[in-house]
Amino acid sequence: MKILRNERFINVLIPIVAAILGLLVGGIIMLIGGYDPVFGYQSLFDGMVGDPKALGETVRAMTPLILAGIAVAFAFKTGLFNIGVEGQLLVGWFAAVFVGYKFDLPAVIHIPLSLLAAAAAGALWGFVPGFLKARFRVNEVIVTIMMNYIALYTTSFLIKTYIYGGNEKSYNIKESASLASPFFASITDNSRMHYGIFVALLAAIVMWFLLSKTSKGYELKAVGYNQHASQYAGMSVKGNIILSMVISGAFAGLAGSMEGLGTFQYMNSLSSFTGTGFDGIAVALLGANSAIGIVLASFLFGGLKTAAPEMNFMANVPSELVGIIIALIIFFVASSYVVRWFLTRLGKEGK
Repeated sequence: MKILRNERFINVLIPIVAAILGLLVGGIIMLIGGYDPVFGYQSLFDGMVGDPKALGETVRAMTPLILAGIAVAFAFKTGLFNIGVEGQLLVGWFAAVFVGYKFDLPAVIHIPLSLLAAAAAGALWGFVPGFLKARFRVNEVIVTIMMNYIALYTTSFLIKTYIYGGNEKSYNIKESASLASPFFASITDNSRMHYGIFVALLAAIVMWFLLSKTSKGYELKAVGYNQHASQYAGMSVKGNIILSMVISGAFAGLAGSMEGLGTFQYMNSLSSFTGTGFDGIAVALLGANSAIGIVLASFLFGGLKTAAPEMNFMANVPSELVGIIIALIIFFVASSYVVRWFLTRLGKEGK
């Protein structure tokens, strides 16, 4: 089949095949464990989109995943590997809740200000590894991993020092800073779906436009592909490395604001990571680092996570199996060379 020899088509097909293979192997594991995979996946599907509330919760869960995936993908597109999305998300979450609680402003000002605070905090947390990478050639992977832990314990300290509301969490934000949507709640049977989904989708458009339609995006990608050639062409390699990590961190900070202004309306004093920032790596991989791919991958991952309890309750399948399925999907995406070889071979045989 000629279409299977088209490189662009294969690049689109690989994540789809990876997801199918992950679900297929997950079904085999269910069989081995003595569970009914058909009933298990039916329960999983029902928990994802089976009713308005399930769909609302899936959209709610995918909202921060879109932004976390964009943060990872943006850095990767520019030749950097941002493992610090989790930490940048946490500082963004804190900044959004702090501004949302401390100020009394009209909603038209309060919401944008809280979002900007989250983006600025994430950008600052991304600036540090970007500067160290550009100035001293320090590996950004090591620095961002360490800064995740700094963010975790720093935000916990700041919550308990400045906005502690008891029960290991901050005060609730003011209503004027909230992204909660009574309209979405009314049409999704009181789910926690909120207006942040529009922020996430807008961010996906911004990422696509910046990298694909602007000269600065071209520079950022060029520096990622070849620093020496970019420098020879007159581009600022150090400046673009820092800018890339700052923009990536800003997206991650916005991911945190989705939790603080939308889902929870407060921030917990955390002793462990949320996992959303790390899930962003998987989302970016499955989405092939493209804006539309990340949105679709976020829907799948968000649905799997929210539907896991439903699968456990209805089909008695352990909810941990969803984690295994996600890991399998990532494995098959990482094994894209084998999938690509198989699809190319299939295309040649279909000539």
